[in-house]
Amino acid sequence: STPTITNRDVEQAASNASPFVGRRAPAFTLENDRAQMVTLDSFQGRWVVLYFYPQDDTPGCTCQANEFTELLARFHEMNALVVGISPDTPVSHEMFREKYELKIDLLSDLSHETMRAYGAWMDFTVEGKQLGRVVRSTFVIDPNGVVAWHWPEVVPRGHARRVREKLLELQSASR
Repeated sequence: STPTITNRDVEQAASNASPFVGRRAPAFTLENDRAQMVTLDSFQGRWVVLYFYPQDDTPGCTCQANEFTELLARFHEMNALVVGISPDTPVSHEMFREKYELKIDLLSDLSHETMRAYGAWMDFTVEGKQLGRVVRSTFVIDPNGVVAWHWPEVVPRGHARRVREKLLELQSASR
């Protein structure tokens, strides 16, 4: 019989090949949904779940944001912050956060530079026109600013729970 392949299996296979793990996380300064500038350095000393998503208020992105919000208190108990980054504007993020009562920080990367640094933006050309798209992905960054885990491919449903489980595993291994 054919083996059952789970979302965890798909994410794990992609993670095993990541070149980011063990490297310093790329620095960034981005505006959040409250018009504040946020830097990676401002999170020093805490674990950071940094996830990249395509667009506010779309089914997969809403699923992810809601699941991270539901588990946010558990992440905080683990000395971890959850931060979402997309190419949407701060105003779009604010409307998204308010509509779904999201508790996570949402950052705007209008230039795609941070997404490119994390491999979360794919540039391509169609009929001579420069285009691009977000690669839905997640990073766990340790309190010293080093990438401890990377999901280069993410299945939105249940991802927040899988991230929390991986964070528990990483924290146990680092003790």
